[in-house]
Amino acid sequence: METNYKVDNYLLVGCGRCSLGGTPQCRVHTWQQELNLLRSIFLNCMLVEELKWGVPCYTYNKKNIVIVGALKEYCSIGFFKGALLQDEHKILSKPGENSQSTRIIRFTKVDEIIKLEPIVRAYIFEAIEIENAGLKVALKKAEDHFIPDEFQSKLLELPDLKTAFYKLTPGRQRAYLLHFSAPKQSITRTSRIEKCIPQILSGIGFNEDYKRKVLT
Repeated sequence: METNYKVDNYLLVGCGRCSLGGTPQCRVHTWQQELNLLRSIFLNCMLVEELKWGVPCYTYNKKNIVIVGALKEYCSIGFFKGALLQDEHKILSKPGENSQSTRIIRFTKVDEIIKLEPIVRAYIFEAIEIENAGLKVALKKAEDHFIPDEFQSKLLELPDLKTAFYKLTPGRQRAYLLHFSAPKQSITRTSRIEKCIPQILSGIGFNEDYKRKVLT
């Protein structure tokens, strides 16, 4: 399959989402060999190479199959519907405690990728079969998540906030509820809620705005 010039640029200068882009300190540069090897594996599996959310993403029939990540401690590949993979070799893990669908494989050196290449290929083809079969991960709905008392009070106090919140997509609602519920102390939960109110009223998801950097 053909390479995508946008991914070429990503490998040269990084995702551009931080000040380290284009510098030797860029995390993409840390994993150049690993990322290039993973790229060749995906392309040889007949996946289409794209750049989504600033990082390489590989699709089949316009369906997302796997995405690449470059972090400080490791690089990774993430299967969008990894929860549906059988994972006979027990190499998949959740990227976060509350992840429902995505499952990732972490790598810290080229030898690990070479060793796991046959398994990675098998998982890719299994993921393609899952898409062809139209299977979907049964996600928890936003209403199934705990709503902190502090946020429930705000929804009752501010009808516009309640209307705006329930206009958000279930995924955006879920992200906010997880963010609000995480702190153990009520004062911290309240602080998080107060800081997010302008975003919610603007119809913006928790991870979709520059204001995210000031959230605690």
